[in-house]
Amino acid sequence: MTESQVTWRRIPLAWNVPPDLQSYYATNLHVLRTEHEFIISFFEAKMPVLVGRPDELEAKLDQIGSIQADCVARIIVAPDRMREFVETLQHSLEKHAPNNGGENPC
Repeated sequence: MTESQVTWRRIPLAWNVPPDLQSYYATNLHVLRTEHEFIISFFEAKMPVLVGRPDELEAKLDQIGSIQADCVARIIVAPDRMREFVETLQHSLEKHAPNNGGENPC
């Protein structure tokens, strides 16, 4: 049988999320577009816990130069798949909006 005689068909994916897969909370993301792909980096910024009187809080805030955001995942996506991912995310966001009083959560 030659390749031209092969009947192509779809084979479903068996979605697997390993039970020990670490989940992270993404507070920020960065998207870099190259000629052939999108590179999406997800970051988690942990805010400092500040307690004290208002004047003490002001002094502590003045001392903070920056808050570190650690990259917790980086995903590389082909442009064609990126379009599909964005459409899927948009659809999910639209379905989520009625649960937030109809307002767009972004």
